[in-house]
Amino acid sequence: MAETADTILILSDRPDGQVKQLSSSFHRLGVKTLSMHLADIGFDSRYKSGIAIPGLDGALPAAVVVRSVSSGTFEAITRRLGILHAFAHLGIPVWNSAKAIERCVDKSTTTFLLAQAGLPTPETFAVENLQNARAIVEREIAKGPLVLKPLFGSQGRGIRLINGPEDLPVPEEIDDVYYLQRFVARAGPPFRDYRVFTCAGEALGMMARCADGWITNIAKGAKAEPVTGPLQVKLEALALAASKAIGTDFAGIDIIPATDGGLLVLEVNSMPAWSGLQSVVPVRVADCIARALTAGVFPHLGERPAA
Repeated sequence: MAETADTILILSDRPDGQVKQLSSSFHRLGVKTLSMHLADIGFDSRYKSGIAIPGLDGALPAAVVVRSVSSGTFEAITRRLGILHAFAHLGIPVWNSAKAIERCVDKSTTTFLLAQAGLPTPETFAVENLQNARAIVEREIAKGPLVLKPLFGSQGRGIRLINGPEDLPVPEEIDDVYYLQRFVARAGPPFRDYRVFTCAGEALGMMARCADGWITNIAKGAKAEPVTGPLQVKLEALALAASKAIGTDFAGIDIIPATDGGLLVLEVNSMPAWSGLQSVVPVRVADCIARALTAGVFPHLGERPAA
């Protein structure tokens, strides 16, 4: 295999605050970092590794942290994920792996794996073409509304409440894929659900997301609140089980309370933001990610706490 540099590669389409936090956390542990867009890394058969990484002169990173893959054509996304698969093939730790990212980005696969693991999640249906979607709505609507979500999407964008077949959009609006999930009624306003951040088999922290409307993403204006009491134990156990079912190294697990008092896992996010969470928890999320990854790659450094 090609030479490996003592550098952690952070992949993101922009140098946001969380990339800067991660870089600082690794640096305090004595580990160098290099940040770049995944799109700028290429396959190159001239190199022994088969991969060309700007700034590493043919060498490979010691490990990779994926903050974002960013949008693009099907061909572009396939190539970028191919790079992540190639790193893993070469024995380079990748947090999160291409497999975990693929499982999380595709909400239907996430739901399938959660259900197969026996974890509580809302009834969900994912089909192609309007005729199949109409058949599902006509069959299921007597039990209550459904929620239509983009199969690939985040931060609450593109979510619609479906009260009947007439609410379904035309195929061109959603690339002819209909991901429909049972609407979970909650008391409100304010409406509340939960985000739990897991890393290396531990729950780093959690927050309640509170909003005047039923869509409770922080990016949509929801407020972060701390979670206290016995609920913490239930949320932690459910989040860790969800992370294990999907195979993430770190993740943001979205959990919603049902009217019967139960908890349901909505989504597992393999490239989660943590600015809202960081405002209500005492741990420094970036430090925890850096320590956990460094402990596996540079064991003698991982034992040192970040300053």
